[in-house]
Amino acid sequence: MVEENNGKLTDLAEGEVTQNDIVEKVVDTSENTNDSNLVDDFDWDNFENEKLYSDEEFEKLKDLYSETLESLNSNDIIEGIVLKKTDKDVIIDISGKSEGVISSNEFRYNPDLKEGDKVEVVIDKQEDKTGQLVLSHKKARYLKSWGKVNDAHDNGEIVDGYVICRTKGGMIVDVFGLEAFLPGSQIDVKPIRDYDLYVGKNMKFKVVKINPDFRNVVVSHKALIEADIEEQKKEIISKLEKGQVLEGIVKNITAYGVFIDLGGVDGLIHITDLSWSRINHPNEIVTLDEKIKVVILDFDDNKNRIQLGLKQLFSHPWESLSDDMKVGDRVKGKVVVLADYGAFVEIQDGVEALVHVSEMSWSANLRSAQDFLKIGDEVEAVIITLDREDRKMSLGIKQLTPNPWESIAEKYPVDTKLKGKITNYTNFGVFVELEEGVDGLVHISDLSWTKKIKHPADFVKLGEELEVIVLEIDVENRRLSLGHKQLKEDPWNVYETIFTLGSIHSGEVLDVFDKGANIIFKEQGLESFCPSRHSIKKDKNKIEVGENLDFEVIEFNRESNRILVSHSKTFMEDLKKEANEKRKEKSAVNKKVKKMRESVEKSTLGDIDALSDLKNKIDE
Repeated sequence: MVEENNGKLTDLAEGEVTQNDIVEKVVDTSENTNDSNLVDDFDWDNFENEKLYSDEEFEKLKDLYSETLESLNSNDIIEGIVLKKTDKDVIIDISGKSEGVISSNEFRYNPDLKEGDKVEVVIDKQEDKTGQLVLSHKKARYLKSWGKVNDAHDNGEIVDGYVICRTKGGMIVDVFGLEAFLPGSQIDVKPIRDYDLYVGKNMKFKVVKINPDFRNVVVSHKALIEADIEEQKKEIISKLEKGQVLEGIVKNITAYGVFIDLGGVDGLIHITDLSWSRINHPNEIVTLDEKIKVVILDFDDNKNRIQLGLKQLFSHPWESLSDDMKVGDRVKGKVVVLADYGAFVEIQDGVEALVHVSEMSWSANLRSAQDFLKIGDEVEAVIITLDREDRKMSLGIKQLTPNPWESIAEKYPVDTKLKGKITNYTNFGVFVELEEGVDGLVHISDLSWTKKIKHPADFVKLGEELEVIVLEIDVENRRLSLGHKQLKEDPWNVYETIFTLGSIHSGEVLDVFDKGANIIFKEQGLESFCPSRHSIKKDKNKIEVGENLDFEVIEFNRESNRILVSHSKTFMEDLKKEANEKRKEKSAVNKKVKKMRESVEKSTLGDIDALSDLKNKIDE
């Protein structure tokens, strides 16, 4: 079979020949047959116009040639044979009209490629700009791999993969030559702390998700082992019983407890069930991946939540408490917990006792436990209560020193003058510490004879020393009443003779508010109160802060040590006198006016009578 192509004739059976070769064959044939008619009958015009066949013969030859070629599509994977390999290209025969070319870079993974090897390719371009058929081995591998991945996903097959590297949120895995994503949560059933341990490993996976649009593949190793774990889980759950001791592996550690893998079933050991002793964090007791024995404490109806215990495997520390220990004994321990109401002291491993804040000092002015102790302090105390059955114990620290209140009456009798430190405020007074454990109260009314004190902080400060005098002692209730103003003579005895009712004194306005104003008489250092209705000045305006005015005493209360004054009353008498004088003047004026009116009325009537007489005379 022969084909005409660009001035060349190709013998499909024997290879490529030229037109001269055909002529020579024709001549040879004529010579061998000795038939001159053959040459004479040869159509030289068709030959010179490169038409060796009639149109009908040419179409038949063309159809026969096409039947020998494969039908090739760009997405079909074709098997070809390596004809030649160079540093730059590889020539591939795919039984087509011409050979194809592939870049050598696509065979970097196979440096041993040689002539005659069979390779899979796809048509990248039917013709490039030079008319060359361009093939791709890389695309063929990709299409084949994509088909395998889709089959594995649809059929749920297990595939082999190679972990290439770590990426954000997981790993990159090579599956059938494709890069697939392995999420961190799908590596194993237990949390993975170091992803780098898996890089470079061959593992088995299950294709769990495919995105055809973006050609994304997601695989899972966890899915392979979950099925086995689920069977193990059902078996383990069916055999669970309270009090059962099992062996597990520490899977995760949190601030509130430890998760234990019991072979596909997770259980939680709460931090309070890790140790009989008080701990700050579970990592003080266990470490990750540690294999430990635990006891089942409880679980829900579906056995999905399993509560485990570790300390229950050991005897309670109270059971090792000495039988000779009793109330009144002295013990030593370390402060492990502090609260406002007290401190917990561990006297031996797992045995704690409470020291209430009221048992830390003899003082009746109770403060926070943090004012006396801090965590880690080694303390000595006395056992106050001991209940072995309920495993409760209370201690006292103040019992190590004598009770100062027992001798308080002899040490600080009434009228004793002394100094103390201000330790606390209240709205009704201040507490003064006379010695350790002995506090006395100075009521706000006993701070000053003359000052109006709204809060003790306006008079004294915390930590300052204050001179006081003992007013009253209550040993039974541990109360000590103190006074400060009593150190001086009561000035109200003198004030009573000075600020008599109706007396007028010059004072300064300290402050003004709705109900009135506070007035101070600086000479005596005495404050008084002026009600609002008595705070009007002569010009009808209210008195203002800083003004020096006269005030009249309108009330002096000796029992409550209170003075009421009035500014308005100081000028009310003058106003009354002025008003009386005005009334008198007005009355005198009214009398004169009345007389004048009477006089006018009389003269007018007389004139009328005279006119009447005159009229009568005229009429006559």
